[in-house]
Amino acid sequence: MPESVLVTGANRGIGLELVKQLLRKEEKPPKVLLATCRDPQGSGAQELRALAAKHPNLVILQLEVTDPASVQSAAKEAESRLGGRGLNLLVNNAGVMPACTLESATAKDMLDVYNINLVGPMLVTKAFLPLLKRAAKASPDTALSCAKAAIVNMSTILSSIEKVPEMYSIFPVISYRCSKAALNMLTKLQSMGYKEDGILCTAIHPGWVKTDLGTEKADLTVEESIAGILDVLSGLSEKHHGTLVTWEGKALPW
Repeated sequence: MPESVLVTGANRGIGLELVKQLLRKEEKPPKVLLATCRDPQGSGAQELRALAAKHPNLVILQLEVTDPASVQSAAKEAESRLGGRGLNLLVNNAGVMPACTLESATAKDMLDVYNINLVGPMLVTKAFLPLLKRAAKASPDTALSCAKAAIVNMSTILSSIEKVPEMYSIFPVISYRCSKAALNMLTKLQSMGYKEDGILCTAIHPGWVKTDLGTEKADLTVEESIAGILDVLSGLSEKHHGTLVTWEGKALPW
């Protein structure tokens, strides 16, 4: 597994559970685990602060993905925390899924969600790219992997254009679905642009998870989803570069 990991949106849901399970890893937990959220001192980050108090390898960074100044500041802080080493794994997890139908959608609805779910990951990746490149260059491995350098964008099966007929009536959430389809395109473009740098780029569908976004009606607990995702991350290789896979490692169509 990677020696250094950064997770955005780490104060709740999938992001928080990813941090918890990375910290609990018996074999090679990350030497540096950077967990970001919008308000590290707020009530919403209380559990994350409690974890940081117990685990010296966990560092909380303030990062608002839609604010370029915040993103750049977090990247500078991360660089100092990494002590000259690069960043092995960036998980773009922060996102929103507001109610939105074809009838209710407005220009502002669409743009606000695109700003968080698409522009945010783009800005974060650009800011942390030098650290990812540094990790890839320093790695003795020639093959692509999360242990070397990787960008993982948290996507969804709802982004799959081919799968729309199966799920349209159940999950309209228009702005979310469109923004995640765009994130898939970004992932594919990143996979082409960063391959020569030795950086693996993959999008992952975490399943329908019991979180604030997924609600209690969901199929999976967050613990089950993240356990699966960690297994997938450990096995990611060049064949997964520029693809969309599930929390069980199965390929999904774009």
